[in-house]
Amino acid sequence: MIGMYKQYYSRFLSADPERLHFAAHSHHLWPDVTRDAMTQFWDDSARLADKKWEHIFTEVVPEAQRHISEIIGINTPEQICFAPNTHEFIMRLLSCFLADKRLRILTTDSEFYSFERQMKRLEEEENLVDVTRIPAQPFNSFSERFSEAASKEHFDLIFVSQVFYNSGFVNRDPGQLFSKVKSDDTFIVLDSYHGFCAIPTDISAIQDRVFYLSGGYKYAMSGEGVCFLAVPKGIELRPKNTGWFAAFESRAEKQKGVHYATNGQQFAGATFDSAAIYRFNSVMRLWKKLGLNVSSIHAYVQELQRYFLHSLDSKRLGFLSTDKILHQDLEAQGHFFTFIDERAPLISAELMEKNIITDARGNNLRFGFGLYQEKSDIDALFDRLSG
Repeated sequence: MIGMYKQYYSRFLSADPERLHFAAHSHHLWPDVTRDAMTQFWDDSARLADKKWEHIFTEVVPEAQRHISEIIGINTPEQICFAPNTHEFIMRLLSCFLADKRLRILTTDSEFYSFERQMKRLEEEENLVDVTRIPAQPFNSFSERFSEAASKEHFDLIFVSQVFYNSGFVNRDPGQLFSKVKSDDTFIVLDSYHGFCAIPTDISAIQDRVFYLSGGYKYAMSGEGVCFLAVPKGIELRPKNTGWFAAFESRAEKQKGVHYATNGQQFAGATFDSAAIYRFNSVMRLWKKLGLNVSSIHAYVQELQRYFLHSLDSKRLGFLSTDKILHQDLEAQGHFFTFIDERAPLISAELMEKNIITDARGNNLRFGFGLYQEKSDIDALFDRLSG
């Protein structure tokens, strides 16, 4: 199975043949079909001009919604709303609450910057938010500790990742995290940026309760600009942070007050570059052509991860060793490994000088894996590290 897919990434790989890219978790390389998708977007824009948006919202977006709904196991594709980044959705969700109410928020100490930075900034202001953060570690008790915290008091918002960005630990049963939530009014957000198109996922049992948040920059291989929110059906919300696409279908009608769509599109913003959705659709079509799905891709990456761990043990490098990996149980591991080292930023910079692409977040040095890699790339990595 290993070695079948590199050919579909020829343009990114040939742009720098000496580059060893181990950062699929940060910026996944794009398959060649995405270049054709960019051309298709340009040609459609030239052909349709002012009529472009009708085509996008009746053809391009519904196709993307169908792809996503199949991947995450929901039966309401029309409830999926798109935006250029997840931060827009976070702010629109927050804007649904009353401005004079101090929000009680339950989250973790391992959420990505788009959420954590915003929370820290709001905490600097008096009487805006009261944030409870549950430590992710120890991982083997996280689910129990988080669900117990959710049961003890009322929270306005619960926000947690399916896969923690700083360790790769997978919350394998997200529904369990929320099973003891006290109030039906609590907003529950599952951030799956490191889970979507990487970890086989079925949220059908909680689709009417949970806001599912993700995007295509990483494992959907589509680049920036194609983030989405799957909104529970039947929720009638009017975000104060809103754009004209939140009522796109009624834009030409004379309205009294501010009208909103009655499905997930009430969380839409304003004009965006839809080329990203074209790229996403092209990747999903390629997967179907090749007979790929999230499960088969996950198995492929796990095979690479096992080979990486085996090579790491046999090479015995001083600055990289398995005992420095934060979490490596492949039964609950995302598509990267995190090494804990206080020199992580320096090591990542030194690797960059060898044209080995990784990334560092504080003391965390991350190595990621994807379809465009083969075992020979891991061999080349350790040869270069040993040289």
